[in-house]
Amino acid sequence: MLNYFNYFTEIEERFQQRRGSLLMLSTLDWALIETWREAGIPLEAVLRGIDNAFDRYDERARRSAGRLRKVNGLAWCAQSVMEAVEQAMEAAIGASPDGAKETTADSGFENERIANYLEQNAGALEAAKVNAPADVVVGETAARLRSLAAGLRVDPSMRLEALDQTLTVLEEKIFAALLTAADESELTALREQATRELAPYRGKMQAVQIKQVQQQFLQKKLLEARKLPRLSLFYMSLG
Repeated sequence: MLNYFNYFTEIEERFQQRRGSLLMLSTLDWALIETWREAGIPLEAVLRGIDNAFDRYDERARRSAGRLRKVNGLAWCAQSVMEAVEQAMEAAIGASPDGAKETTADSGFENERIANYLEQNAGALEAAKVNAPADVVVGETAARLRSLAAGLRVDPSMRLEALDQTLTVLEEKIFAALLTAADESELTALREQATRELAPYRGKMQAVQIKQVQQQFLQKKLLEARKLPRLSLFYMSLG
């Protein structure tokens, strides 16, 4: 499993460290990190890609007589991250998978903490004001989360990977319902915003990746506007 607690924060900290000044990540940046996480890209590869990108930037800065434009977004590192992933995959060919599995105990999760997290999200879903027909899906999801929490307390051996896959499916259902219930003007405005923010980085990102980031951006904005929580265990540390 990916390092749930550190993935977001370590990427943010490394980017800020290499940039040399504090810059809060934008919604677009968070969406990009989510696409990396969902693609199963290891944290180490992302950090290596960020370092490689800034190493090249620093080298250009030393050679340049003028002042280079400051890096203002994580998407600037996207191409370098993909290169780091390819290098890691090449290096892993023939490597032994021994020790790759992580136990629930090693991951730092406690069953009661996870159950409480599920119930907290259920409460947030129940309290949210969502237009029809999405309100039905949100209500059903809240009930499902409470059922999962109860099941986890009865069966502590439940695999976290399987649980998180279920939570991802539930979130996708909510997102699909929100798209159906959203006004056309809201969706158009959000898509235009995503396009504007992505424009400077299109040359550094593949078409598939751009589409994924746009989708994540839209999803994040729709959830935030309705005060709906992210459901994956990945977000426990951010709550």
